[in-house]
Amino acid sequence: MEKKISLTVNDKPLNFTVTLASYNKYINELTHINKVAPARNFLMRSVDEDSKDALREIVDLPGFGVQLVGALLEEYMPDVNIIVGK
Repeated sequence: MEKKISLTVNDKPLNFTVTLASYNKYINELTHINKVAPARNFLMRSVDEDSKDALREIVDLPGFGVQLVGALLEEYMPDVNIIVGK
């Protein structure tokens, strides 16, 4: 699944192309003690060429990478209804 996602951050447009491969790589890189570097890597892998410079200006702000990944994944992941039976 590939999805193009456009976000505006601090009045700067950022365009991303998120793929299943990049999403899976991000999830596989996450550990209980390593979240910031995988978030930054996922953003830099997924950002479109026309938005790379704008992202580089802000990607290292404290907490920004994790926050932006959250917004991207919210748009990327399909809505599903899961009910746990007991």
